[in-house]
Amino acid sequence: MALPALQCLDPPVTSTDDDLLARLERYYDAVPRAAARTEDFGPLTLFVREGAGWPYYARPARPGTAPVTEADVRRVRARQRELGLPEAFEWVAETSPTLRPAAERAGLTVHEHPLMVLAPDAPTPAVAAPDDASVRIVGPEDPALPGALAVPHLAFAEPGTRVGTAGPAELAAAIRERAADVPRTADRIRAGLTTVAAALRDGSALCAGQCLAVGEVAEIAGLGTLPTARRRGLALAVTAALVADARAAGVRTVFLSADTEDVGRIYARLGFRTVGTALIAEPAAA
Repeated sequence: MALPALQCLDPPVTSTDDDLLARLERYYDAVPRAAARTEDFGPLTLFVREGAGWPYYARPARPGTAPVTEADVRRVRARQRELGLPEAFEWVAETSPTLRPAAERAGLTVHEHPLMVLAPDAPTPAVAAPDDASVRIVGPEDPALPGALAVPHLAFAEPGTRVGTAGPAELAAAIRERAADVPRTADRIRAGLTTVAAALRDGSALCAGQCLAVGEVAEIAGLGTLPTARRRGLALAVTAALVADARAAGVRTVFLSADTEDVGRIYARLGFRTVGTALIAEPAAA
């Protein structure tokens, strides 16, 4: 099914969105706590993962109530280095405006990503996968789970939307390299903390993503397409499946952070609209 062309991004943030951003802030603070301990650095909280998996980051402890200084950022960076963690910070520009200048003065590079929400009254999107692929929710015992967890890593290694070089051979290697991710994610699926969806062809994952829910709010994250399978609408189909599953489970607000404004225009075709800017700060690439 052809999707309509987009002429522009969504309208600016409104007062109603302020309430929505406050709800997202509560989500951001809650979701890492299932797998991480916290360390207090005044206006910043450092999340330290317990066990294997993606490392976490630091973020504002109480957005809007205390300014963040360059010294605060430097103290957290020193602790991250001490723990062998990435020197990473994540936050929302509109709710924590003092963190960006503090991070930049502390020597970090800040990346902007459209923060997009599918409003509670927006229809649940329905997108069909290409004829040679099928999309499904992947359970903890599903043989497709290892591939579904490995595909996004290959996608993130070749950022952007252009067709890339990593294909089935690289996926097989990534599955072997990331075997330890499977039991941990399977446990999270059983506990209801994570939902995984994948687009498959002949049982092999072409695209996959996850949905992490806390109460009535859920984030779609870790979504990536095998670089050789890009530009076929697979990410939209996987996103639609995750949204439908989340709403069936009682989630009212689904959100995501798009990589770029161009990618954001793609998600807008599903009904997502931009409500703010998600920021990530990290050391400049060498």
